[in-house]
Order: sequence, then structure tokens, then C-alpha cells
Amino acid sequence: MTQILGAETRAETTLSALEKAEARCKRCPLYLNATQVVPGQGSREARLMFVGEQPSDMEDRAGKPFVGPAGKVFDRALEDAGIPRREVFVTNAVKHFKFDQRGKRRLHKRPNTLEIERCKWWLDQERGLVKPALIVMMGATAVRSLLGRPGTISKLRGRAYALADGSPYLVTVHPSYLLRIRDQETRQREYNAFVEDLMQCWRVAGSR
Repeated sequence: MTQILGAETRAETTLSALEKAEARCKRCPLYLNATQVVPGQGSREARLMFVGEQPSDMEDRAGKPFVGPAGKVFDRALEDAGIPRREVFVTNAVKHFKFDQRGKRRLHKRPNTLEIERCKWWLDQERGLVKPALIVMMGATAVRSLLGRPGTISKLRGRAYALADGSPYLVTVHPSYLLRIRDQETRQREYNAFVEDLMQCWRVAGSR
């Protein structure tokens, strides 16, 4: 029988304590098959918090977010946007890797509403500890988690908004989207637009 627990009421006071608590998480069934939890990573003083979808296969094995192919695109875009890595906290809406097993391969599978909602307990604590000047939602799952409803990236992209608690946020694509574009010219154009989004994020964060 799948064991699902979710009665946590205690908020952790440090990022290291939060990581240890996340490692014990059984709030949804994803912990059963994932290699390990993948907590957020970065400075508690970071001005920007980037929220992606969930760990990839490589990140699940490493136990660190944004270290796979999409992470390399993200790191390059940060550098091109002139954003110091020390000013960035990276995390995911869902902390365990969800996948379909196909032979020896583990293929990414999008988290469902239950998994997103159950994992928000951890994301909210990361937000409370880091207190970023700006939250950057990368992709539809991050939007769904933080807004509590679906949202269209193309409609939300390019403008600063605020959550119900007043926390400012911007929306952009997930870097994995860029990897799926086959046409080289289109990929470069979309990459440039992503870098422009990051530059806007840095400007907005710097003004607060």
C-alpha cells in the first residue's frame, strides 16, 4: 500500500534543516520510485528564486537541481544576462523525479495536480527562508504551483505581477523548452528571448 503522509505543521528555520526534512518526505507517492529528494540550492541571501518543474533523471541521481542539459542552458543564459550565480536560488515545484520506465530508460512524466499541491509545502518554506526580491516561474508547472491555477506562459510572460502575499514574480519558459526546438535559427531566437527575460528579472529584482 502506498504510504502518504502530510501532517507536517513545523516550518524549518534553516535551509540545511529544510533539506533534511525534505529527505523524509512522504507527502505524495513520488518518493517511492525516485532515487532521492532534490532540494533547492543557493544562498539564503539570493535576490532571485528560479522555480522549475521537477528534477530530471540526471538531477535525481545527483541530488541537485539544474545540473542536467537544461541546467547547462540555464547557467549559460545567466552568464549572458550578467546575473551573478551567488544571487540565484534554484528549485523546483516538485522535489522528486516522476517518470515512466521504458526498459533501462526513465522518461520524464509531468507532475499532476496532487503532486504539485502536496509539494508546495516545501516550496513555500524555501520562499520564506530565502525571501527573494523576485520569484521567477519557469514553465507551466511552476505557474500552477505558485498561482494555484493553470496559466498560459505566453500571456503572463514579460510583465511583473504579485502573488496574493505581495511577493513579486515574473514568468518565462523553462530552459528545457529550448532544448526541444530542432530548428537552429528558431532555437537561437528563443534563447535570446530567454536571456532578455532574465535581464528583465535582474532589473526588477535590483529595483526592490
